[in-house]
Amino acid sequence: MKVIVVLPAYNAEQTLAQTVADIPREGVDEIILVDDGSSDATLAVAKDLGLVVHQHSVNKGYGANQKTCYQLALARGADVIIMLHPDYQYDPKLIKHFVNFIAEGYFDVLLGSRIRTRKEALAGGMPRYKYLANRLLTIFENIVSGQNLSEWHTGMRAYRRGVLEGIDFMSNSDDFVFDSQVLFQVIAGGWRIGEIPVPVRYFPGASSTDFKSSLKYGLGTVLVAVRHLFRRRRG
Repeated sequence: MKVIVVLPAYNAEQTLAQTVADIPREGVDEIILVDDGSSDATLAVAKDLGLVVHQHSVNKGYGANQKTCYQLALARGADVIIMLHPDYQYDPKLIKHFVNFIAEGYFDVLLGSRIRTRKEALAGGMPRYKYLANRLLTIFENIVSGQNLSEWHTGMRAYRRGVLEGIDFMSNSDDFVFDSQVLFQVIAGGWRIGEIPVPVRYFPGASSTDFKSSLKYGLGTVLVAVRHLFRRRRG
């Protein structure tokens, strides 16, 4: 199976090299970075690291970045696609476990869950308001979708090729709600979702949305969930 790691990057100069250094080379065939119009040296660092690089000439948004990531990975023949935020908030060394669960047929989608206990999440530096928002949104999305996932809002995910070919991810938002839209599409398609616990690590220098952006994201996520509920009832 061909495994490709995709890195949707925006101003990731400070953490990119550290993230890439921890990606296990055994079992990973390619690493693709899509730079979404960064204003720092992300693109130069990526080229120095020898990654497959694609650049958006302007900032198109987080969802648009992932769309390009997945299109490139599929075009290059990926059987398993790992989406990893290059901000070093997620442990790349766990990639091999994501791949194994998919390769051995247990799941079609794997999520890296940072939410095991409140104490651990907060001790890892997750801001309290983000922890609370994460829990409330995840509970609401589980109720709407009928799932029991521990976290819907993770930046480390793995997909079997057929999943990305089977959902219309190009119709989704170019903004941060893209991730939730994809999960609702996966659920609607009957794909199997699994979770792997990942350590929580927030630190200065890692990219992070502020309170205002988080509020906008939360409201958008609720709207996505409500729309899914209405579509399911009409169906």
